[in-house]
Amino acid sequence: MLSRKNKLLLLKVLSLFSVVRGYNLLMIVLAQYLASIYILAPDLPLRKVIFDVNLFVIVIASMLVIAAGYIINNFYDAEKDLINKPRKSMLDRLVSQRFKLSTYFVLNFLAVFAASYVSFRAVLFFSAYIFGIWFYSHKLKKIPFVGNFVSATLAITPFFAVFVYYKNFETVIFVHAMFLFLLILARELIKDLENISGDVAQNYRTIPIIYGVGFSKLLIGILLLLTLIPSLLLIFKFDVGYMNFYFEGCIALLTIFLVILVKSKTRKHYVWLHNILKLVIVVGVFSILLIDVDLVLNRIL
Repeated sequence: MLSRKNKLLLLKVLSLFSVVRGYNLLMIVLAQYLASIYILAPDLPLRKVIFDVNLFVIVIASMLVIAAGYIINNFYDAEKDLINKPRKSMLDRLVSQRFKLSTYFVLNFLAVFAASYVSFRAVLFFSAYIFGIWFYSHKLKKIPFVGNFVSATLAITPFFAVFVYYKNFETVIFVHAMFLFLLILARELIKDLENISGDVAQNYRTIPIIYGVGFSKLLIGILLLLTLIPSLLLIFKFDVGYMNFYFEGCIALLTIFLVILVKSKTRKHYVWLHNILKLVIVVGVFSILLIDVDLVLNRIL
């Protein structure tokens, strides 16, 4: 049996894991490596990609900055989350705000320090990324349209870091990025609908508060319809192997999603829709393996 002190310590560890969304960090690391192996550097031997120290440092630096970003976002949203996510907030509050801020600065310092191993340009890149996340959390997230757009841009920035490292400018990469960006932007708008009560209480000027729920739904519908463009391009124009089944499934699922969106009225409905889009993104990460199921075996040597 754990002592009371050990139980409290365990709860604080779980609290910090909740704040930095450890599960999201693991998915981002996996996504960066899979994107590197299958999309950004498909001609390099598997071993050279996996054991590339510079790539490892870029991925770790990205993870540290994102973890710090979740902390600063949690810091600024503490009052709002008490309304929107009371259970999660109670867990998050087991770690003091002072400790969270200290961890935020330590993680960012470690990220920049790690980036210095790669190059001075990497240091500048991650320094700008850190500033961008802070500025978004402090100011931009309260501005309709701008906040949503910047949030989606920051979400795909870690992949941009790897993209710049490999200097691969093939069109298929931009099409993949467009699909992911549109999905994430739609998810950000769903989150605004989901969190509308807390946003109103904290005087946030989000799209559903200023322009109404109907207008928000219309924007989400337009964004998801726009995902048809990259989806169809990846199915019919580019060779993505068996991953075409993923994009075909997305077209069907997102069609159902739009029907549910029209009928949605409560926070519970929006939470479900948010989780559906999250599932689509997570499944998409693992679906990268379908680009060539024999690729790993053929590239070990």
